[in-house]
Amino acid sequence: MEMPRNERSPENPQILVVGQDGMALGGGGDDDSREIPVTDMVEQPAKVMRIGSMIKQLLEEVRAAPLDEASRVRLKRIHASSVKELEDGLAPELVDELERLSLPFTDEAIPSDAELRIAQAQLVGWLEGLFHGIQTALFAQQMAARAQLEQMRRALPPGVGGHEGDDDPRTGGRTGGPYL
Repeated sequence: MEMPRNERSPENPQILVVGQDGMALGGGGDDDSREIPVTDMVEQPAKVMRIGSMIKQLLEEVRAAPLDEASRVRLKRIHASSVKELEDGLAPELVDELERLSLPFTDEAIPSDAELRIAQAQLVGWLEGLFHGIQTALFAQQMAARAQLEQMRRALPPGVGGHEGDDDPRTGGRTGGPYL
């Protein structure tokens, strides 16, 4: 009997992420519309994490104290150089997204406190979204690996790959045998 085209076989499982509205997110597993995993889009994760932590700390400092003209100029430069450094650690797709979302300051004008706070908050929000995306992708990979491992365990014949009684708490990890 032939399996319908829209169903997957047990040998080729499909992970489906469902949104709040109950609809599937993503392309549904079509081979022609594969996206690069977000974990592969961050080429230098340690650098991105360091810059993200610095930007978040800067945002907290900007919120805490009023800024004079010199500090606003300095923060404008830090913001621009931070974005540039982030771009060096990201894949081109994420660089394009970051450039579309973060509007640069004009060269001649000194940004106000509010403009700096908004720019920093926007960048922090984007980075936190990126980090959450990475965590979600890693969790999905871990769950897929667990499912694959469990499937491999079930495929083993009985008695292969370890002691069967180890998981039963009533036996205390002992296998069968005479009691003395």
